[in-house]
Amino acid sequence: MEPFTMAAVASAVTTVTSGALSGAGGEMGRRSSEALAGLVRRMRRRAAEPDPGTPQDPDPGAEPTDPDPGAEPTDPDPGVRADESPLLPATDEERRELARQLWESSRTSPGFARDVTAWLRETGWLGSRAVPAVAPGASRPRMLPPANAAFTDREALPDQIARVLDGEDRADGVPAVVVLVGPGGIGKTAAAVHCAHRLTERFPDGQLYIDLQGQSATTALTPSEALVRLLDALRVPTGRLPADERRLSELYRDCAAERRMVVVLDNAHSERQVRPLLTAAPASLAIITSRYRLDRLAADPGAKVIRLDPLTTADSVRLLTRIVGRDAAAGRGSGPGVAAVAERCGGIPLALCETGARVAVREHLTWDTVERQLSERAHRREQEAPSMDDRSARGAVELTTDVTYGELSPRAALLYRMLGVWPWPGITVGAARKAVDAADDDEARALLDELAGVHLLEEVGEERYRFHDLVRDHAARRGEAEDRHAERAAAVRRVVGWYLGFAAAADLRVIPGRWRLGPAYARLAPPPDRDPEDGRLALAELRAERENLAAAVRAAEHHGFDELAWQLCEAMWGLHLRLGFHEQWVETHLRGVAAARRSAAEFGDPRAEGRMLVQLAFAHMGLESWAEAEEALLNAAGADERAGHHRGRASAVEALGLLRLKQWRYPEAQRSFEEARQVLGRIRPGDDGAADVPRALALLDHHTGRALRGQERYGEAVRRLHEALAHFRALRDPDLYNEGRVYMSLGETHLDAGDAEAARGCLDEAIATMGREGAELQHADAAEMRARCARALGDPAGEAGDLRTAVALYETAGDEASVERVRVRLAELEAA
Repeated sequence: MEPFTMAAVASAVTTVTSGALSGAGGEMGRRSSEALAGLVRRMRRRAAEPDPGTPQDPDPGAEPTDPDPGAEPTDPDPGVRADESPLLPATDEERRELARQLWESSRTSPGFARDVTAWLRETGWLGSRAVPAVAPGASRPRMLPPANAAFTDREALPDQIARVLDGEDRADGVPAVVVLVGPGGIGKTAAAVHCAHRLTERFPDGQLYIDLQGQSATTALTPSEALVRLLDALRVPTGRLPADERRLSELYRDCAAERRMVVVLDNAHSERQVRPLLTAAPASLAIITSRYRLDRLAADPGAKVIRLDPLTTADSVRLLTRIVGRDAAAGRGSGPGVAAVAERCGGIPLALCETGARVAVREHLTWDTVERQLSERAHRREQEAPSMDDRSARGAVELTTDVTYGELSPRAALLYRMLGVWPWPGITVGAARKAVDAADDDEARALLDELAGVHLLEEVGEERYRFHDLVRDHAARRGEAEDRHAERAAAVRRVVGWYLGFAAAADLRVIPGRWRLGPAYARLAPPPDRDPEDGRLALAELRAERENLAAAVRAAEHHGFDELAWQLCEAMWGLHLRLGFHEQWVETHLRGVAAARRSAAEFGDPRAEGRMLVQLAFAHMGLESWAEAEEALLNAAGADERAGHHRGRASAVEALGLLRLKQWRYPEAQRSFEEARQVLGRIRPGDDGAADVPRALALLDHHTGRALRGQERYGEAVRRLHEALAHFRALRDPDLYNEGRVYMSLGETHLDAGDAEAARGCLDEAIATMGREGAELQHADAAEMRARCARALGDPAGEAGDLRTAVALYETAGDEASVERVRVRLAELEAA
C-alpha cells in the first residue's frame, strides 16, 4: 500500500469539497466529490456498526462491496440520515475534521486505507503541488500590447527597473515590484509596456498584462475577476478555478511559482486591488501603474515607486516629430511653432499624441496654425470654465481633444459622441454601426478609422477599439451639449439590442436543445447540419465579448430597458454554464431578476422572473453560496407558480435537486427530481414548454439515476439510467451529448457496484458517442474512467492504452494540466 500523509488527505478534502459547487475540475471534480461522499458513508457506517470481533477489515485487499449490483441495502447509511445537515463540509474547520476522521479510519482499516489511497491518486491533482494546475512550460503568455513606436523620453526607465532587479538592497527570494505613478494621460501605460518589452529577455516564461480599470472605484475590477483573467492567460481551464479570492490567489501564486515572468498591472486603484495579484516568484517582476499613491506597497513588498512627470519641451517636440515624421514635421513650419504647440500640450503624452496624429493626417496644417487654434480654444475655455487649468493633465487633454473634435467629419463626430454615452470595455464594428445607425459595416469601419487616425480611439485588437477615459469623458460632455437625451438613449438601446442579437444567436449554437425565453430567439434556428465544432466556436465568440455583454446589461438597467436586460442574461446562459465567470454571472443576473420583476409589472413576460432566479441560483452555486442558491430556487418556484408556468417551475425544482446532489443530500435530491416530474405532468399538448417535456423527462431520469447511485441503490440506478437512454433515443431531435453523459453515469454506477466489465461496456458507448460529437474533454474523461476499469480487471496494457488515448484528447483540447496529470499516472504504471 502506498503511504500517504495527513497533510495530503487534508489538502485533497479541502480542494474537492471547496470546489464541489464551483465546477473545479469539471466532471473529474464532480466525480471526486461523489467518491469522497462514498468514503464518508462507509467510514460512518463502520463507526456506527463496529464488528467487535474484527478490529480491522478481514480482507486487507479491499473493503467489501455488494456482489449483486441489483441488490438494494435496506439502510445504506445508518450513521447519516437524510434529514440531517448536509454531509458536505462547508467550512475550513469541518474540512479539517473530516480529513482527520478519514486519516484515523485509514490507520485502523487497511482496506479503507487502500481506497483512500486510490481516491488521493485520482483526486490529489486538483490541489496538490505535486501536479501543478498548469504544467511547467505549458503556457508562455505574450499578453503585452504592442509597444508605441513614438515612445519618447522614458528611456531611463528600463535602466531604473534593471537596477531594481539587480540592486544589492533587494532581499533574497523577494520578487521585484515597480510602481509607476502619475495623472491620467501622462503615459504610464506606454511606459510600463515599453519597459516590459525591453526586458523580455530576462523573463523567458512570459509576460502578463491586465487593465485593472482603476480610474475610479466604480470601474475597478475586483481582485477575483482580475485573477480569473490572469489564470485564464496561464491556460488554467475556467472549470478548475476555485470560487473565492483567497484560493484564486493561491492558485495564481502556485502557477507562477517557478516562472520568470513580467506582470504589468495597469491602472490600479488601490493596494487592496493589487496585493492578491502579486506573485511570490523571486525571479518575477511586477510593474504597476496607477493615478493614486500606493505608498504602502513601498514598505511591503518593498516596491520601488517612480513618479512620471510631464515631458520637457524638448522631449515633447521630439515626440511630435516622431508622430508626424521628421521630414513632414520640418515642412510644417519653424522650430518655434512646434515648440509652442508642445508647450500648449503641457508635456502630456496623450495630448501630444492626439495633436501629432491630427497634424499627420492634415497635409497642409502648419504648426503655427495648430498653436493658434489651441490658443484660441484656451481663451474660450478661460471664459467658459475659468477654474479649468489647461496646464494640468486633464486640462491639456481636454484642450487638444476639443480642437481635434472640431475637425471631425459630421458622421465621425456623431459616432464619437454616441460611443461616449456609455463606458464600453471594447468597441466593435457591429456596435459602432448600431450606435449611429450606419448603412453597413464598411461605413462603421471608415468612421472608426477616422477616430483612430486622430488618436481619439485606440485600436487594441483586430477591429476592436477603446477610449482613454479622459477622452471618453470629453465625448460624453460633447454629447450632453449637442444631442438630446432621447437621441443618446436611442443609441444605447440600438447597441444593447445588437449585443442581445449577437448573444442569442451564439447561445443557440452553444446549447441548441434547451428551452428559451424572450423574443430575441423567435426568428433563430440552429443550422440543420451543424458542425460539431460550431458550438465551441460560438462559445469562444461569447467569451470574447463577455465584458461588453455585462456592460450591456448595466446600460440596459441604467436606461430602463428592462426587457432587454433580462433577455441579455438569458442569452448569456450558455456562456456562464460552460465557462463560469461566477462573479460577473451574479452581478448581471441580480440586475436581470430586478429587470424581470419590473417588466412583468408593466405587462412584460411573467415567466422571466423565475427564469432569472434559476440562473442566478446556478451562479451562487459556483461561488459556494449555498443558502443564496437555495433561496433563489425556492423563490423561482414560487414565481413560476404564480405565473402558472409549469415548465419554469419544473426547472426550478430540478435545479434544487441538482444543488442537493452537489451537497451529497441524495434522498432529498431524488425527491426534488420526482416533484419536477410531477410538475411536467401538468403540461398539456400546446401548453408553454410542451415541446421540451420529452427531453426534460430524459434529463430527470438521468439525475434520478445519479441520486440513486449516491444512495448505493445501484440496481435501481441502472434501471433509471436505462430509462433515460430510452427517452433520449426517442427524441425527435437527437441529443447525443446527453446520451453520452448517461452512458458515463452507467459506467460509474457499475464501477461503484463492483462490475468493471459492465462499466467498460458502457464507457465504450460513451467514448463512441462523445467522439462523434467532437467533445474531446468528455471523451478524454470517459477514457480515463475506462482505464480505471482496466485496472480493476488486472489489464495493465489496456489501462495504459486508455490513458494514452486520454492524453491525446486532452492535448487536442488544450488542457495541459490534465495532460500532465495523466502522464504522471502513465509513468507510475510503466514503472511498476
